[in-house]
Amino acid sequence: MDFSADGGYLIASCEFSSDLVKMDVSTHKLLATLKLPGGHAMPQDVRLAPDGSIFYVADMAGNGVFEIDGEALRAIGFIATGKGAHGLYFSRDSKWLYVSNRNEGTVALIDVRTRTVATKWVIPGGGSPDMGGVSADGRVLWLSGRYHAEVYAFDTTDGHLLARIRVGKGPHGLCVYPQPGRYSLGHTGNLR
Repeated sequence: MDFSADGGYLIASCEFSSDLVKMDVSTHKLLATLKLPGGHAMPQDVRLAPDGSIFYVADMAGNGVFEIDGEALRAIGFIATGKGAHGLYFSRDSKWLYVSNRNEGTVALIDVRTRTVATKWVIPGGGSPDMGGVSADGRVLWLSGRYHAEVYAFDTTDGHLLARIRVGKGPHGLCVYPQPGRYSLGHTGNLR
């Protein structure tokens, strides 16, 4: 989930019903529900664009990211990123949206200005990048490797793999700490 720029409402994903819900933050009332296009969407991570204009929603079944008008709660676009689009993380300079593609072992970089995929980082030998976060200094993107019992560290300047760390079975997230910000967005260490 993520909050609107003014904090008045939030949008949350409902993975198994293909829905997004819009909730009033002060009253806790449901404002609207959106069934995502495609019939079998599996919405995952939700992030407000750095300029507050739209929400990005990863769709694991659709292999990409929906662009959502939060005010109207409607889909206004879709960006194909890769198989199993799952986690969304902004670079510290707000130029890039990192999208972990869990089912193909890649991270797609969406240019936030043009809303297009600029490049993809491929995990050598394969992997299953899932959830994680960007280091406070913005130099490293950390992601769990859900189906490979490992953690990945990517250099954000060029996408090369800095480290591949063996961990226990089925890691489903990382909390990268500390993070800039005051309020938790209720996810793996995402703060605003």
